[in-house]
Amino acid sequence: MISVILMGDFIGLYMQCIFTPMRYFLYLSYKGTLYHGWQIQKNAIGVQQVINDSLEMILRQPVVTIGSGRTDTGVHANEQVLHFDIDQDLEKEDFVYKLNSLLPKDIAAHKMCEVNSDGHARFSAIDREYIYRITKCKNPFLPDLAYYFRKELDINLMNSLGEFMLTCSDFQSFSRVKTDVNNFICDIRKVEWTTNKNEVYFRIRANRFLRGMVRAIVGTMIDVGTGNCSKQEFVEIVASKDRRKAGSAAPPHGLFLNSITYPPDIFI
Repeated sequence: MISVILMGDFIGLYMQCIFTPMRYFLYLSYKGTLYHGWQIQKNAIGVQQVINDSLEMILRQPVVTIGSGRTDTGVHANEQVLHFDIDQDLEKEDFVYKLNSLLPKDIAAHKMCEVNSDGHARFSAIDREYIYRITKCKNPFLPDLAYYFRKELDINLMNSLGEFMLTCSDFQSFSRVKTDVNNFICDIRKVEWTTNKNEVYFRIRANRFLRGMVRAIVGTMIDVGTGNCSKQEFVEIVASKDRRKAGSAAPPHGLFLNSITYPPDIFI
């Protein structure tokens, strides 16, 4: 009787090991020009849908993916991360190779990592970085990848706005009005404008971002950098918590989700 019970326990543990899902992080990049953002939608094609279709073709079963966050229509990603669960021990390099053979030319898979069962592409992220790219000269190779803006910008003044933003926490003034968040608090850790010949780059890093936040900040900072808005007015815009007082959102095609950082202990 004891041997039968032990054998039953062994089989139970064995079956549990076989069918316990493994969780993988998949790192991607994409050019967002032809897509209606990241997220799956009913009446438009998002990047996530294209990836899901390719994953299901390889795995021959439905796959649920969770991304690190949304990107809007026309916005790009140098690094996007998603996770999915599967009852298979995948050979990571071979899987990425197969996936890239199915994905269109404007989406690329770079690497795959196994993570703990509580590792989450969105909620485990501790740091996100966006870059906004501006070109001061018309460039036929950059029409979808940089905002063509000819006016001179006061970069030093715009960087002083960044220093001010590091002292702030509530960014409701730069959030879309209709959003489902519980609060507008963000821990911004870096804000910087730099130039390189005929290009201007805006870099911002934080623990989280609100919907439309980066493009609204860029558009409002450009207003200050061109003299259409003063630094004091910018300070008042942040304090107002009113999106209507901020500037227009910068065009989406200059924006890139650049990187996501996770705690090392979630990786296996």
